Amino acid sequence: MARFARMVTPGWKGLALVVECLTLACGATAQCGTSPARPITLNRRAATALILSQVKPEYPPLAKVNYIQGRVRVQVSVSLEGKVTDASVVEGHPFLAAAALKAVRHWLYQPFKTTAGAVPFVTLVDVNFALRNTKVNQLPPQPEQDLSRQIRPPEMLKQPPVHSPLMRVRVLVSDEGEALDVNPVAGSPFQYATALKFVEHCQFQPARWGPLAVPWYLNVDVPAQDQPASDDQDHDQRHE
Repeated sequence: MARFARMVTPGWKGLALVVECLTLACGATAQCGTSPARPITLNRRAATALILSQVKPEYPPLAKVNYIQGRVRVQVSVSLEGKVTDASVVEGHPFLAAAALKAVRHWLYQPFKTTAGAVPFVTLVDVNFALRNTKVNQLPPQPEQDLSRQIRPPEMLKQPPVHSPLMRVRVLVSDEGEALDVNPVAGSPFQYATALKFVEHCQFQPARWGPLAVPWYLNVDVPAQDQPASDDQDHDQRHE
């Protein structure tokens, strides 16, 4: 798995933060009780009823000063014990997405139990960021587009050699140059684990807004299958 950076973002007064759970429609890939090892998909009512604690995201100050608000949709995987084992951004502005991920990964659920025992589950969560005390007529017409024009995107500084067909993934690069999240853009979902392992060994230069490093998305082409060991790796292994 890619190593996720630990982000701490200062809070901001005067902001309304509404967190609500939205989940995938019930139509699980595995029915309740058929296979405890396979996660099921819960509907909104079932998933919301299981929440024991919610860490509220802190509204990033840079998002506020740039009038960035809106929804971040996160897919959440929850373990047998009710802990969030994985959270991945489906959509949302990168400033807000980084804050949402940091919070949602600390949410705690009551274990979901069937007649066969506890089972892991997957659901969607919507985290909404809304500016308060800002009149509509004070907002710029296209704040996200205005900000995008001022951003110098992140760059990949180092990556392992690629010796297989490629798939494209979207990496959320933190303000410290680490992969906060990886999502497939094109390619089979079955190739996702390989993409994660590859991104773990990549190095990034964070995006910049003026002199400040900021979280931002970067599309990266990664191997669509496990990489064969390079000559250097073979040499190192023979001499261990």
